[in-house]
Amino acid sequence: MNDTMDVLDEKQNGAPPMEIDEVVSVRDHEAFAAKHMPDLGHEVKDFKVFTWRLSVTSPEFECGGHKWRILLFPFGNSNAPPNDTVSVYLDYAEPKKSPEGWHACAQFALVISNPHDPTIFTVSHANHRFIAEECDWGFTRFSELRKLFNVQEGNSHPTIEDETADITVYVRVYDSKKETGFVGLKNQGATCYMNSLLQSLFCTRYFRRAVYQIPTEDDSPTESVALALQRVFYHLQTSDQPVGTTELTKSFGWKSLDSFLQHDVQEFNRVLQDKLESKMKASSNLYSTLRCGRAIAKLFVGKMKSYIKCVNVEYESSRIEEFNDIQLNVKGMRNLYDSFKDYVAVEMLDGENKYQAEGFGLQDAKKGIIFESFPPVLHLQLKRFEYDIQRDAMVKINDRHEFPFEIDLDEFLDVSADRSQPWVYKLHGVLVHSGDLHGGHYFALIKPDRETRWLKFDDDRVTPVTDKEVLEENYGGEALNGMPPTLQQSAINEVLAPFTVEDTPPHLKRRLDEERLQIEAKKREREEQHLFLTAKVITDDTFAHHEGFDLATFDEKNWPPSDLPSFRVLKQENYSTFKSRNQIRLWVLVNRQNKTVRPDTHIPENEPTLTVEVIRNNMAARQNDLRLYLDVIADPSKPDPPSQSIMIFLKHFDTSKQSLFGIGKVYMARTSKVGDLIPVINERMRWTPGTPLKLYEEIKPGMIELMKPKLSFGQSEIQDGDVICFQVDLPEKEIHDLESQGLYSNPVHFYDFLQNRVMIIFKPKFEDPDPDAEFSLVLSKKQNYDTMAIKAGEHLGHDPIKLRFTTTNPSTGQPKMVLKRSLNQSISEIMAPSYANPTTTVILYEKLDVSIVELETKRSLKVIWTGIHNKEEGTHAFLLPKTSMVHDLADHLAKLVTLTPGGTGKIRIFEISKDGKTQKEFTNSEMIGNIPEPVELYAEEIPREELEADDSDKVIGVFHFSKDLPRTHGVPFKFVVKRGEKFADTKKRLQARIGVSDKDLAKYRFALIQVSTFKQPSYIEDEDTIYEHQFAPEDVLGLDHVDKSGKPRSGVGEKALTIR
Repeated sequence: MNDTMDVLDEKQNGAPPMEIDEVVSVRDHEAFAAKHMPDLGHEVKDFKVFTWRLSVTSPEFECGGHKWRILLFPFGNSNAPPNDTVSVYLDYAEPKKSPEGWHACAQFALVISNPHDPTIFTVSHANHRFIAEECDWGFTRFSELRKLFNVQEGNSHPTIEDETADITVYVRVYDSKKETGFVGLKNQGATCYMNSLLQSLFCTRYFRRAVYQIPTEDDSPTESVALALQRVFYHLQTSDQPVGTTELTKSFGWKSLDSFLQHDVQEFNRVLQDKLESKMKASSNLYSTLRCGRAIAKLFVGKMKSYIKCVNVEYESSRIEEFNDIQLNVKGMRNLYDSFKDYVAVEMLDGENKYQAEGFGLQDAKKGIIFESFPPVLHLQLKRFEYDIQRDAMVKINDRHEFPFEIDLDEFLDVSADRSQPWVYKLHGVLVHSGDLHGGHYFALIKPDRETRWLKFDDDRVTPVTDKEVLEENYGGEALNGMPPTLQQSAINEVLAPFTVEDTPPHLKRRLDEERLQIEAKKREREEQHLFLTAKVITDDTFAHHEGFDLATFDEKNWPPSDLPSFRVLKQENYSTFKSRNQIRLWVLVNRQNKTVRPDTHIPENEPTLTVEVIRNNMAARQNDLRLYLDVIADPSKPDPPSQSIMIFLKHFDTSKQSLFGIGKVYMARTSKVGDLIPVINERMRWTPGTPLKLYEEIKPGMIELMKPKLSFGQSEIQDGDVICFQVDLPEKEIHDLESQGLYSNPVHFYDFLQNRVMIIFKPKFEDPDPDAEFSLVLSKKQNYDTMAIKAGEHLGHDPIKLRFTTTNPSTGQPKMVLKRSLNQSISEIMAPSYANPTTTVILYEKLDVSIVELETKRSLKVIWTGIHNKEEGTHAFLLPKTSMVHDLADHLAKLVTLTPGGTGKIRIFEISKDGKTQKEFTNSEMIGNIPEPVELYAEEIPREELEADDSDKVIGVFHFSKDLPRTHGVPFKFVVKRGEKFADTKKRLQARIGVSDKDLAKYRFALIQVSTFKQPSYIEDEDTIYEHQFAPEDVLGLDHVDKSGKPRSGVGEKALTIR
């Protein structure tokens, strides 16, 4: 069950108090609906009122061409006790009988009322788009039972009286696309944040046009973010059904699990914009690239100036930088205007905190931020989460914070800013997040243009909303306003200019129209499937390539399945039309009681009215498909085989090749001896006459028996379609040699292998550039770990005892458990339980330098060496006794790396904190066996400057980030801050510490990060002296620069949001 909202008021749902004479009866349908179901402006397709006198179940009723019913749970539908509430839902009555892809948009109100006095009631209303996955919707906590059974204030009777009550539902069915002009986006699991942003960007028509200008004609939609986004936008334009985003997330490089991880919508917006920008830069179409790049930059990018201006002398230090959005404080701010005032608030640098102005000495100064320009589309990020130093955690700010439909930002601009156009902004949308730091739900409230009313985009549902819902209901509390986009009033006509057919790229429309036709053709094929059946045909050629039981493998549980010619045939098609050729005879296959599938009888040629369906139902195995054997008549002039002859299929087990394949069929008289088959086989195989053979009958899976040559075929119970396997009779020595090599000497054992064979796919556990590193082996489920290791070792050319194997999760492919050689498990045990595919499994392997026996007493560790200049120079693997100390690990590492001549010769081993900002250094006395797994270890050479630092120096932490604090990268390090040193000189020492060029350093920005106050980065000027900052233990220096490693590090222990 789904619940959308709780009852607002047990009597009148939160409406203003009414006088007694204004109470509307539940039975006055028009008046009641007008009062309790807000007018959404829809053209209503149908309106129905249905009342159910409370009993066990509700009858069905019809509205808008759909059948409905009421679901009632008198003691609630919540799993959590106590069950003291009533749950009521509107249910779509026959979802399984409805056509594929059905939906019904409905506004409804559910009412429980007194059967004798319909002015006593409890009501709740909602909107919902009913689909197969959400075919019921309503209220889990409709009302407390005690309120229904007891007389409430203002009433003379309880709602439920004499153990009865009426349940009434008011239903309005409408067409969502027709009424709103928009469709929703499907939620893949936790992609509501993405859906909300995509709808906002789609409604920003200037942006949509810009995205359409990115050249994508030769791209693949699952590999090109730009093309996948274009396709989503086109479907939103043209579809009357909610649009899927799976193709788009695949283009991001996301796996299915990524769609169940919720991210911050602002972070997603920035990553997406960066990706589109890089796509444009990589394009060979210079004109389209420049036009599109300028369009996106023009739309979202503004400029702000950070400054320090002296009060008493003419001196100012400033820096102008671009921004894509503005993060505004909410705590302690009444409204958006207050937040802007706080953002540009001036800080006085005086007293002991005077500013060192170049050429003027210490001076009183003003420090702050002022805006140079705002973009046409301004994204505002309201900071609803802040760091609480007392709790050492992020906390949600539920304070009321108001934002208007219109705001004038002129006063927040620099005096030199261009004022040829007014800087008045209109609210265009509100991206709302309800929930906490670790999860919740996003939806978007958007006003697409001047004429259209406000709409709520909640995943696959699009519904009109009132001004009150846009403003009042999102000022604070549980529903948290997140990222309101605003439009400059003077730019609205350009940004939201009507979209025309010419704005859509022709190649996109052509491509998607072709795909739509293909989808419609497949849909028709599915709808007409009941008129057809599939005929699968075994031929002599498929039999010759079949290695397994019977003539072919039909059961998907047995590996590998046979690739048979298949035909889609109308069930009513005449057999003569289906057959069409005269030189063939078709036999039907039947399922015998012994679980074999064999040819039984050939289809008669002289019945012109015989249809394919009749053959399937009356002659063949009762399967969905028709299974046939095609018997080629080589010479039609020759007579048919005698009536007493038997059609026998032959297979050859070749001991030298360890193979078993079909070699065709023969006709033998029922009365002839089994031994009479031997000369026939020798002739067909062109062997020397008299070559001794052994004959085996395939009786059933797991039963292959040696035949007695002196018995007749009749006595041996051989019939049409039976299979006889033969092999050359081997001397005892050859049999012994084969078995000593682990090979099969007879078909009985080989059939057992075939019945239990599985494919094991071996992949390297860690990245390996060798394309042949992944391989597969066919093994028997009865074989064991040692056999698997030997065969894998033979393939890899590596000692089996030095291979370590790890099982994987069948659904995610992630490492699961290291296999222990000592257990020597069977392959069947290693694979179990594997629900995804019982015939294949993936095993990860590692090629070790030592035996896995030795590993049990030792610890395997990998250390990433960053040297003296904070650069990842290489990874070194170690296998040391678990009792070794960290200093032993450092000593071993020192022998493998190049230390600085004249340096300290000392090595620091550390982890990186979850947020990527600090080192977690190990003491040298820690035992490596006690280091928790998994662990990623780093090591660096300790600089002489740090080792020789005295009491007057400060040793601080430094980390790398790109634009946003959570977007950390690289490896944090330690650095010495000197008393009285200007940052211009500190920068030079930093440059030497990290070993970057002057050109690269010019692109760096440096910021103090104060964790306790969770402020935005405080960027440092060359004249600053950071030594004077009162460093708390968590305060660090941040290096803001582009990440060139391609290996982003996420913050707060969460998976980073990346788009490939």
